Amino acid sequence: MPEVYVAAGSNVAPEENLARAVAELAREFPGARFSPWYRNRAVGFEGDDFINLVTGFSTALPVRRVLERLHAIETACGRGRAAPRWAPRTMDLDVLLYGDLVCHEAGLELPRPDLLKRAYMLGPLAALAPEVVHPVAGLTIGGPPTRSSRSPADAATPIHRENLACDIRRRGGEEHAGARHILGGAEALQRRAGGDLRL
Repeated sequence: MPEVYVAAGSNVAPEENLARAVAELAREFPGARFSPWYRNRAVGFEGDDFINLVTGFSTALPVRRVLERLHAIETACGRGRAAPRWAPRTMDLDVLLYGDLVCHEAGLELPRPDLLKRAYMLGPLAALAPEVVHPVAGLTIGGPPTRSSRSPADAATPIHRENLACDIRRRGGEEHAGARHILGGAEALQRRAGGDLRL
């Protein structure tokens, strides 16, 4: 069965909506694994910060059926299908990789075209599955640079990442404690890919 990786993000009640999405993803795709959660600036518009993560799971479902289930989860989180592309989101679920499938169809491009250029997708994916190889670029997601190619992390737009997975929250006005974590190799995210990275 193909291994599928999906990015999840929200900037409208993000912790509540991501918790709902995680529960639904675990129910729809048993055995789903989840990366740490990261806080990132909005990209493409002015808005509240997003919280992002990546999930990975194996499934026998064809990719279009996976998309249908992801859209249903987005709807359960309050997302309307007519929302503009660059706007606040209760939930965004985007397929990054579906095994080694390379696809250019209406409404579906795989691998996700901007995967290697968006740290809010690339970082959580590298934390969850560093051994995965990009089926077009041939680069290992969490691999070090080589003489002939750069690490995929080098292609990421530099952003601020905040791990929320270890946050401890106590309701009713009690103290709030949080643990922060910056991805290892964060300095690599400060550099853009050069001409040797072609998708």
